[in-house]
Amino acid sequence: MHYSHTYNKKIKLAVSLLSLVLTTTAMADDVNTALEKALKFGQDDAKYGQIKLDLRYRYDNTDSTNPKKEVANASTLRLRLGYLTPVFKGLQGYAEFQGNQDIGVNSYNSTMNGKTQYETIADPQENELNQLWLSYKGIPHTEARLGRQVIQLDNDRFIGVAGWRQLERTYNAFLLNNTSLSNTTVIIGYISKAKNTNSIMQNLEVPLVNIGYNFADIGKLTGYSYLIHFRDAYLSENSNQTYGVSFDGARRVNDTLGFVYRAEYAYQSDYKNSTPYQADYCHIIGGFTAYGFIVKGAMEQLGGKGLNKTFDTPLGLLHKFGGWADVFLTAPNDGYRDVYASVEKELMGVKLTGFYRDWSDDTSKKHYGNEMDFMISKNFFKHYNLMAKYAYFSADADGTSIGKFDTQKIWFGGGIIF
Repeated sequence: MHYSHTYNKKIKLAVSLLSLVLTTTAMADDVNTALEKALKFGQDDAKYGQIKLDLRYRYDNTDSTNPKKEVANASTLRLRLGYLTPVFKGLQGYAEFQGNQDIGVNSYNSTMNGKTQYETIADPQENELNQLWLSYKGIPHTEARLGRQVIQLDNDRFIGVAGWRQLERTYNAFLLNNTSLSNTTVIIGYISKAKNTNSIMQNLEVPLVNIGYNFADIGKLTGYSYLIHFRDAYLSENSNQTYGVSFDGARRVNDTLGFVYRAEYAYQSDYKNSTPYQADYCHIIGGFTAYGFIVKGAMEQLGGKGLNKTFDTPLGLLHKFGGWADVFLTAPNDGYRDVYASVEKELMGVKLTGFYRDWSDDTSKKHYGNEMDFMISKNFFKHYNLMAKYAYFSADADGTSIGKFDTQKIWFGGGIIF
């Protein structure tokens, strides 16, 4: 009888908890539905357009063994607020404001606040027009877009938004995207300016071509050409011309096992007024998926030419590819080789990600150090997210000799996106 009474109590408790979860979920769904409709001006079909909202809080702690720098702490809140018009005769427009504000601690070098005694956390307090574009889709299988816009090509390695920073990079550009040919995507465009993550406008001349072909159940073959000319004299050394090809794909064996792979090669040389140089880039990834795990092993190499110039990606993502500790935002004179392994797993809706990286020069004769990166993130109730992230770089003697120090970074954050 005692056992039965205890068992019944447990059943009642479980039912109560389940009811609470279901009630909370239902309430959240009701709130989300009401907000979604309000942001569409009370219309389900957004016939009057819709308001876009992206609010993100982040706490960032950065520490290193660099004796010239103090520990940095930043607490920032970033808001993006935009209006997307309805489509009218193939035309659609978008305008978006972006602002970042310190709240609480602000003992850090934002690169714009003059606090150079601290470690760098490149999230300055700025308010700006982030996007303002007009698109046209009146021609079948074609979109033309003109104005300040987000551009993300392939995996963002060469042209992307640098979305990890609180202020993203956007471009004044004309972009034409066409899918008329079967399994083929053709992107051609021209960039005249870029507003970087420090809210500084850079004058550019960038004609670009990116053509991809999808092979069914195998992967995507992409060829590209980016001619990047920085018209501002102080940035002219960042000019380069890059030609490359990549193959990116996944293959499913059965319901529990699959393979993922990527191979990319690019050649780069001087362009316009930059220092004469030639450099190569390669990135090879191989891995598998099994029982919800994604496991990868990879090698990415940016060639270096000693006193000349290394392979450079001035408009690409740096945090994602250069390690989360941000030690290799700028490649050393001898380039670098990043040999890494990663593991991803989603557990009860929580995403776990880990990296181990081994850094050396492009010949592996000089060993710069090792890095460990971890992240835990959770999306919930459709529009909300939480994140905790950690990175630690341990420098070897060769790394210290080129100005790389032991570095630890810790982040906590959350956001709301509608």
